[in-house]
Amino acid sequence: MSDSGINLDFDRARRLGFDEAMFCAGKTSEQIATILGQVAERGGSMLLTRLLASTLAELPEHMRCRLDYEALSGTAYFGKVVSPALVGRVAVVGAGTSDMGVCREAVRTLAYHGIKASEIYDVGVAGIWRLMERVPEIVRHPVVIAVAGMDAALVSVLGGLVPGLVIGVPTSVGYGVANRGETALHAALASCAPGVPVVNIDNGYGAACAAIRSLRAADTLGRSP
Repeated sequence: MSDSGINLDFDRARRLGFDEAMFCAGKTSEQIATILGQVAERGGSMLLTRLLASTLAELPEHMRCRLDYEALSGTAYFGKVVSPALVGRVAVVGAGTSDMGVCREAVRTLAYHGIKASEIYDVGVAGIWRLMERVPEIVRHPVVIAVAGMDAALVSVLGGLVPGLVIGVPTSVGYGVANRGETALHAALASCAPGVPVVNIDNGYGAACAAIRSLRAADTLGRSP
């Protein structure tokens, strides 16, 4: 551990198949700069999540210029990023445009790890015909990340239509009793569709990591004698 109290997990990629990411919410710009400095010393790269534009602006210029930042998802890439090697394996399906930030967090996390996701948006069940038009495309993907707020009905509907792994992501989108995503979370957890895992509210990053784990496990099994 360094004098700053920061102890980075540089061995995570070997153990789990993906690098440690930096959750920036709650960290000062000085702490973020210290972490990026340690990564740079090793010639490494890092995915940053929940990075505000105001915090980004406080970082030293020599670090800001090395960051590929997207404000919508609050994500940034530091250093070298893996070129997309896997295409057509994961679909990120969002119920509404209000869910786009969480969707893009998942997409950007996958892209950082060399997986190009198919993006399918604004197909919530309020206009279920829009979803049904895209189902033939969605079912071609072995992993589907379903992102929805309010009652998170999209998670259950896809769970009953898609043969592959459906990962539910409840979002904090919704009025009143939606309660900042808790209703969507409970609805997704109580889904009648069997075998649908659910991550925490607004956790696009976690859903992407679950997708990476599942693809890696499938590839490992496929190589077994």
